[in-house]
Amino acid sequence: MYDGRTRAIALAAIAAGESLNSIGKRLGISRSTLRDWRDRVGRMDDVGDCPRCSVGTLAVGPYALLLGLYLGDGCLSALKKGVYSLRIACDDKYPRLIDEAEAAMAAVHPGRPVHRVRAVGCTAVVSYWKHWPCLFPQHGSGPKHLRRIELADWQQEIVRERPGEFLRGLFHSDGCRVANWASRRVGGVVKRYEYPRYQFSNESADIIRLCQWTLELVGIPWRMSRPNVLSVARREGVAALDRLVGPKT
Repeated sequence: MYDGRTRAIALAAIAAGESLNSIGKRLGISRSTLRDWRDRVGRMDDVGDCPRCSVGTLAVGPYALLLGLYLGDGCLSALKKGVYSLRIACDDKYPRLIDEAEAAMAAVHPGRPVHRVRAVGCTAVVSYWKHWPCLFPQHGSGPKHLRRIELADWQQEIVRERPGEFLRGLFHSDGCRVANWASRRVGGVVKRYEYPRYQFSNESADIIRLCQWTLELVGIPWRMSRPNVLSVARREGVAALDRLVGPKT
């Protein structure tokens, strides 16, 4: 018997194109077992589970969070027999973020396992399903910043309904809460003042615009400190993001 972590590592290696011989020698697993795991992935889903092409229901809040995480640190990869892997890369410094990504993925596609694949300094949260492209039509070849990223009408409605979860996904993937400082002369003495701000950084201008649009939905002021960095520094905006997003942990 093999534990879930070993199976997840093997499936991730298969998805990456590593040969069964190589995986078997590295992990001590027989080729027949690896073939069974690979082929079972392709049989494990039914169209009836998909909320876009059949009667499945979509957990709106977890999906909004997962959409933000996907646009920041996620990718879809095509495997054999029409199966796709959804992978969210998470920094090991933020264990709660890993837990939230796993919980959101499990809520969007319930009843199927979610795997954690560990590498040096990071953990990939991974799930396999034929219908991930139905839920993430932004999927395409090449890096996100080199292709057009737009939300479908039904995705826009979800973000309007659950903007906080979407912002949480964006900022917890490609954002941060930092302490800035400024100096001011008071009574002839230079004093240093520290103040918090949120920053969101992404090379895709389209994803930056989605963050801007969502912040405007909830009335949070923003500005662009650099072409690829959005900043929220006003006190009321920071307080609002503290309620909606909060620091990574």
